[in-house]
Amino acid sequence: MALPCICDSHIHTWCSPDASDTTSMMCEAGERAGLYAMTITDHCECNLYRKDGYDESIRRSYLETRQAAVSFYGKIRVLTGVELGQPLQDLKAAEDVLSIGDFDFVLGSIHNITGYEDFYFLDYQKEDTEKLFSLYLDEMEKMVEWGGFDSLAHLTYPLRYITGENGIEVKRANHDAQVDRILKKLAESGKALEVNTSGLRQKIGVTLPTLNLVRRFREYGGKYVTLGSDSHQWKDVGEGISTGIQVIREAGFTHYALYEKRVPKLIPIVEGEDFD
Repeated sequence: MALPCICDSHIHTWCSPDASDTTSMMCEAGERAGLYAMTITDHCECNLYRKDGYDESIRRSYLETRQAAVSFYGKIRVLTGVELGQPLQDLKAAEDVLSIGDFDFVLGSIHNITGYEDFYFLDYQKEDTEKLFSLYLDEMEKMVEWGGFDSLAHLTYPLRYITGENGIEVKRANHDAQVDRILKKLAESGKALEVNTSGLRQKIGVTLPTLNLVRRFREYGGKYVTLGSDSHQWKDVGEGISTGIQVIREAGFTHYALYEKRVPKLIPIVEGEDFD
C-alpha cells in the first residue's frame, strides 16, 4: 500500500532569531527525509516588528525561500510561509507582513499575551498559571475572530512550559468553554487547525493540541488540519509528522491540508497504514 505524500508545514530557518540553520540546510534535510513538500514559516512577532528587526528578517526569509524553491525544484516542493505572532498586538505590522509577497501559507500564533514576555521566559513559580492560560485563550479567540491567517498554530502552546517544563498542571475543566469557543469559531471560519509535533520532542511529550482537541475540532465541523514539526534546526525537519498523521486519523480526518497560494490542497491519509 502506497504511503501518502508527507508534508511539513512549520519550519524555521536562520531568519528566525531562535534558529541557526540556513534555508538550504533545512531544505536538504527535508529532501533526505523524503518529504513531498515543506513550508518555511519563519517567525514574525508583530509586537516587536521593527524593534527586533522582523520587518527585515521576514523579507529575507521570503526571498531565500523563493530561491530555494528554484534550487530544489524536482527534488522537494519548497513553499513560502510565515508564522505571524501576536498579529492583534500590532495590526499595522501584520498587514505590512502580509503585503510583502505572495505567501503560500500563514500560521497564526500567540507566543506572549499583552504585557508579558514570551511564555518561554516567564517564572511560573511566581505567576498565576490559571489566569495566564485564560488570558492566552482570550487573545487566541480574538485572533480567530480576526482571521487573517490560514492555520492556527500550536493551540495550548503555554502548556509546553507551564506543564512540560515546570510540572504545573492547568485545570482543563476551568478552560473548556473558552477552548470550545475557539474550536467552533475556527471551524465556522473555514480555517485550519495545526497539529504541531514539537511537543513530542520536548518534556510535555504530546502534540499541540492533543488528540481530544483535534477530535473536538472535527466534531464542530472543522474541515482542515495542517501538520508541522516546528523545527528550528535541520535534524528536526519532518520529526513527529508520522505521529501527527496518526493523531489526525484517530480524530476522524481522512486528509490533511497543504496550502499553496493560501488555498488548501488535501493530502489523503492511507487507512490502516503504519507510518513509523
